[in-house]
Amino acid sequence: MAKKAKYYVVWRGKKPGIYHSWEDCKKQVTGFEGAHYKSFTSADEAKSAFNKSYWEIVARKGKKDLKELTGKDKPILNSISVDAACKGNPGRLEYRGVYTDTETLLFERGPFEMGTVNIGEFLAIVLGMAWMKKHKITDMPIYSDSRTAIAWVRNKRANTKLKKTAANAVLFDALNKAVEWLKTNNPKIKVLKWNTREWGEIPADYGRK
Repeated sequence: MAKKAKYYVVWRGKKPGIYHSWEDCKKQVTGFEGAHYKSFTSADEAKSAFNKSYWEIVARKGKKDLKELTGKDKPILNSISVDAACKGNPGRLEYRGVYTDTETLLFERGPFEMGTVNIGEFLAIVLGMAWMKKHKITDMPIYSDSRTAIAWVRNKRANTKLKKTAANAVLFDALNKAVEWLKTNNPKIKVLKWNTREWGEIPADYGRK
């Protein structure tokens, strides 16, 4: 079966425009503070979106302007949000963390072969903790939309059913190091569940749904 084409709109990035591959899009947004981008399945949809504002599009696609939320239950903007994207499950895995308030990319890893979303979410949370320790930050929580990954962090154990193979040996090495880091450092950082229903997609979301 032929691979479906995707188009990536970059509203804010090194060079705004429409890109035909994730790799080209990634070059424009990685390291760019407050980058705004989104994937689309057709060229016409991408062209239409590029001619509109980012917030108009993401509101329709499930992402919200967090500063506009009016309910009592609101996310803490001074925080890190993490997410993972997996092409297939298991499949090619990436994960990253952003500063929730501005969506500034703080770290990103991958791709790894033959991973799962839960593994990616777990590694992203632990990497967020390590990032905070490195920068001597103690007063920010980390948000994830994966209850499973949050439980793994709490229990300091990655309870994955995925089998280790030659293809994902590097990923399992990262997984083992993350578990060991948790046990050695015993971090006290709060890990909170992102309320997708009320707040929209998590700011670290890869936008590939």
